[in-house]
Amino acid sequence: MLSDTAREVLDFVRENDVKFVRLAFCDLFGRPKNIAVMADQLPRAFEQGIPFDASAVPGFGGADGSDLLLAPDCSSVAIMPWRPAQGRVVRMICSINNPDGTPFEADGRYLLRLAADRAAEMGYLCRVGTECEFTLFKTDADGNPTEEPMDRGTYGDVAPLDKGENIRRAICLALESMGLCPESSHHEQGAGQNEIDFRFAEALTAADHMTTFQTVVKAIAMGNGLYASFLPKPLAGDSGNGLHINLSLLQCGKNIFQRAPSHCPEAESFIQGILNRVREITVFLNPLVNSYARFGSFEAPRYLTWSHQNRSQLIRIPVSFGEDNRMELRSADPSCNPYLAFALLLHAGLEGIEQKVALEPPCNRSLPEEEEGLPCLPRDLGEAIEAAENSDFLRRVLPDSVVQNYLAEKRREWTAYSAADPRDYFLSREFRRI
Repeated sequence: MLSDTAREVLDFVRENDVKFVRLAFCDLFGRPKNIAVMADQLPRAFEQGIPFDASAVPGFGGADGSDLLLAPDCSSVAIMPWRPAQGRVVRMICSINNPDGTPFEADGRYLLRLAADRAAEMGYLCRVGTECEFTLFKTDADGNPTEEPMDRGTYGDVAPLDKGENIRRAICLALESMGLCPESSHHEQGAGQNEIDFRFAEALTAADHMTTFQTVVKAIAMGNGLYASFLPKPLAGDSGNGLHINLSLLQCGKNIFQRAPSHCPEAESFIQGILNRVREITVFLNPLVNSYARFGSFEAPRYLTWSHQNRSQLIRIPVSFGEDNRMELRSADPSCNPYLAFALLLHAGLEGIEQKVALEPPCNRSLPEEEEGLPCLPRDLGEAIEAAENSDFLRRVLPDSVVQNYLAEKRREWTAYSAADPRDYFLSREFRRI
């Protein structure tokens, strides 16, 4: 029996001459995937789900349990504006179910929903806003990416130094037409580097928006003869691409994050909870070999410190007002799975609240690349894997199979990198894929 919302989606599809429906999801590592069905298959998708071969999806298991179902979220239907106006294509974000209809335990949407449910049981609603950076590169005659950035602009530049303003405009208009809420955009510090920021939303919606955003950026860049890279450090010696994650908590409709100098004790415990667990979850926030080349330069953090405004710290409390008050985590990068990243940050912060941990003093000075005595983030992927493997926290908040499958793949990547020429690994395994 179709719900009223599902019937509304079917009406929308008919009225807008939709012929194809892309059922979108992510693998365990945050890479966007989709199965396209004809529009007349949507009733079946709503009632039964659309089967797919999970054994072919990284992190989802072997051939012995390969049948999983995509269950489209009716609230996520959106026309893909860069596709033809006749025979239109819409995208719907899907949750993933087992054949018996139960949630698949490695589905990032399910895991983030569990974290949000835990927050709700404690009386909190988590809101997430993202600031995501990416680099635009020129392509060769065959459309393959080169290592030549599209411009040499710097922070806040305008044309002609900034050659990305029309691309950002097209991206923001496409996002807005799909129901997303980009808040601002600009050229960043690095050559060819751009940033688009999103207004806060509930955690699951914010993660959905993040995956959609990356798909839109890559599609529009490709349509303009460019390659969009979300690699954390695509250009050695230049600014890397970060994913700054802004978090706030509402209790009884009121934001518990307040401006300095008076902080809510629960907000302070939430921040310290993240500081206490961030080393253990860094492999999920920074999942690539290349991720660790970004730390310690161009305001990318290295140490487990916080500050009210200093941008070299791991956590910053930016100047904001009222409902925009928040904390900003500055270590994550766009190669992460946003569902897992948001879920783990939320669990860590909630643990801090439950344990009523006290927030350590701020570090209000710019830190050099190396400083003795301060705890720091893992220095490479191998160290991050080791921190996660020794974490009881991860196994309390994630299914054991998820932790094992994720870390096994990261261990394979680290072993492959250790045996390879670093330059070849960068080009073949990272630059041309992320």
